[in-house]
Amino acid sequence: MSRLFRLWTMVCALLLTGWQARAQGELSSLDPRVSAHLAAMTLEQKVAQMFMVTLHGEVLTEVGAAHLRTWQPGGVVLFSANAGSPPAVTRLTQAFQRTITDAAGVPLLISIDQEGGVVTRLTDGFTFLPTPLLLTAAGTEATRATAAALAHELDAVGINMNLAPVADLETYRDNPIIARRAFGSDPALVGETLRAYVEALQAGGVLATAKHFPGHGETRQDSHAQLPVVDLPRERLEAVELVPFQNAIAADVAAVMVSHIWFPALDPVRRPASLSPVIITDLLRGQMGFDGLVMTDALDMNAVDLEYNYYDAVVMAVQAGADLLATGPSTGLPVAEAAMQRVIAEVRAGNIAEARIDESVRRILAIKARMGVLDWTPRDPALVPADFTPETTDLIAELYQRAVTVAADSGDLVPVPSDRSVAVIFLATRYQIQQECSRYRSDIHWVGVNDNPTPEQIAWAQAAAEAADVAIVWTQNAVSNPDQQALVNALPPDKTVAVAIWSPYDWQTYPEVAAYVATYSPGRPAVPAACAVLFGAVEATGRLPLTLRLDLPAGSRDSG
Repeated sequence: MSRLFRLWTMVCALLLTGWQARAQGELSSLDPRVSAHLAAMTLEQKVAQMFMVTLHGEVLTEVGAAHLRTWQPGGVVLFSANAGSPPAVTRLTQAFQRTITDAAGVPLLISIDQEGGVVTRLTDGFTFLPTPLLLTAAGTEATRATAAALAHELDAVGINMNLAPVADLETYRDNPIIARRAFGSDPALVGETLRAYVEALQAGGVLATAKHFPGHGETRQDSHAQLPVVDLPRERLEAVELVPFQNAIAADVAAVMVSHIWFPALDPVRRPASLSPVIITDLLRGQMGFDGLVMTDALDMNAVDLEYNYYDAVVMAVQAGADLLATGPSTGLPVAEAAMQRVIAEVRAGNIAEARIDESVRRILAIKARMGVLDWTPRDPALVPADFTPETTDLIAELYQRAVTVAADSGDLVPVPSDRSVAVIFLATRYQIQQECSRYRSDIHWVGVNDNPTPEQIAWAQAAAEAADVAIVWTQNAVSNPDQQALVNALPPDKTVAVAIWSPYDWQTYPEVAAYVATYSPGRPAVPAACAVLFGAVEATGRLPLTLRLDLPAGSRDSG
């Protein structure tokens, strides 16, 4: 284990001890302060606490500042349009908080989707985290260290809420919105990983958000475009989809984001879960015992927008029991302000009880108190590193190393025996493969091919494989590349080791190979990590986060 990895693990353990003490023992001592805030608020201020708005741009505009001073929303969501270097993001978050507190408002929840992999908002000078599948493959210790490092970076720049982790399961490979965002397909394994992630992130002072309740993994449609329907029996949902969320709740996750999906088995009324009192109040709060923040997915998504008037949907979400209403990135401030006015009008008309508003605001203030948001003090952007990545390079390298999985090895080919000749067939665009693996053997027969190998290149590879004792072939998303599939299937299966650089589903297109190695990510650290395993410098410790076939279930690894 690297020194830096050990350090992050120790930091995480210390932070977690402090977080658990606060969560268990300090909440009651904060109640008087929360009650005092609530008692002093006007109805307008209380309703505004339930709104999480979008303020576009890398600097706070006068329009945005006027909104914060006048309306005093409870939170702001950052998107890529807000992203910059760590000091730039810090200047922006400090401007948000200073503006609202100077107007005697409550400090903001400032959130972002920093999931890792395909959904990463902050990139310039921030550590790029790989796909969540890789964390599950690497194990809970690695997950804790990674989440602790992420919390450190977000907290340093003034972001106190991450709209992650994704608690949906990747049970449908071709899911248009969740594929490559989930932590895996097995409820227990994903739940274990989520618990480690949530605890470490929140121990570092950043609220975690489990999403998209009750589960987006089985959808065939994208809720950004239309209202998906997940027509699974309640028994299946309780045994599979709800399990990761229950694990997150057990870890005291601060927030749960509710999806815009209709679940007929849970609520026979055709409506998104985000607008359903049956799902939010009866299931999530009642049956599952969640007392944290319930947050809607963005209300400007077509799953809601094509079904309801925007302002009606806002009212329905409040009536259903949601605490935080994400207005959505395409919702202008005038629309957000009109939505606040609509809720205020419904309260004054008696259609929403003010006690319902108070219930949500009390939760919001309690979470802000527990996580230190109410104690916001300015921080100097000049003291924030311009680049966090030098601090985490070793951590990320070890994360990739721990994730490398030998999923199958029927011929004892991994590591490659030193007395056997070896041919390596690789995608020549990934020249790093030759650089890294050459460190371990000087007698490798190299065959470089295109990302879409031609018949002539496949013939070269086949000849090299036939002449060698062991053939190692690298693929990158062969699951959607017929030419790469043809390449692997042309090689002698009994002596072939296939290495999937990105999608673990590549194996399903060449299931006869003797050995299969998965790295889960195309990131540069994946290549040296895989080479070290292939040639025996490091033992493979990764586990499959996904079930690839009945005898290759999630959680498995070849025992040799």
